[in-house]
Amino acid sequence: MSFKAPESLSEQIAQHIGDQIITGKLQSKERIQELKVATDLEVSRGSVREALLILESRHLIDILPRRGAMVAEINRAKVKALYETYITLLIVLASKVSQVWQPGQLDPLIEQLQKIRAIANSSDPEAAQRVVVAGFDLMRMTYPIVENPYLESILEDLQPAIHRAYHMALMADPTALAYSITFFGQLLEGVVKRDVGKVEQAMNDYGDHLLSIMMDALEH
Repeated sequence: MSFKAPESLSEQIAQHIGDQIITGKLQSKERIQELKVATDLEVSRGSVREALLILESRHLIDILPRRGAMVAEINRAKVKALYETYITLLIVLASKVSQVWQPGQLDPLIEQLQKIRAIANSSDPEAAQRVVVAGFDLMRMTYPIVENPYLESILEDLQPAIHRAYHMALMADPTALAYSITFFGQLLEGVVKRDVGKVEQAMNDYGDHLLSIMMDALEH
């Protein structure tokens, strides 16, 4: 496999390795060998090194002195802390959208929800993962409405680790997909009605449900 610009080469490498971590092809605490990655992808070790730093900032790997890079461990304590932080930030984001949206701004979000439902109801074997990606796209559509670059930056840094946890939840409990579709509908309904209380409740319920699935999965 080979990679070429225009997009940052290190970013492309980071996305490639990140996808393997998110989908479980690279397991928790598995070592990532810089030279092997460079050889397999036909890139320089310097580019791989930069990619590993990107992945560390996204909480997908740990870089340890004299031991190099390894896939970040995923355990109950880390998942709980991650979900609590992420849901809190999403509540801030969604509540702000509820308060400040202007006529026409929610139309793309409603269209995206319809797209998510269509994907979920399709026979595509990759439907669950496509719904997760489409859900993140829905989140990103709210950024221009809220206009908070600091919140956006933190959410984007946490997104890969959350994606990894979502993937694990979907593998552990396929019903999580149907629950997610219901959640998106409830959330958007609250936003449209400017009902901040409903938005917060939907978000908390969703976070608690997925966290429960993850906790159970990590016990086995």
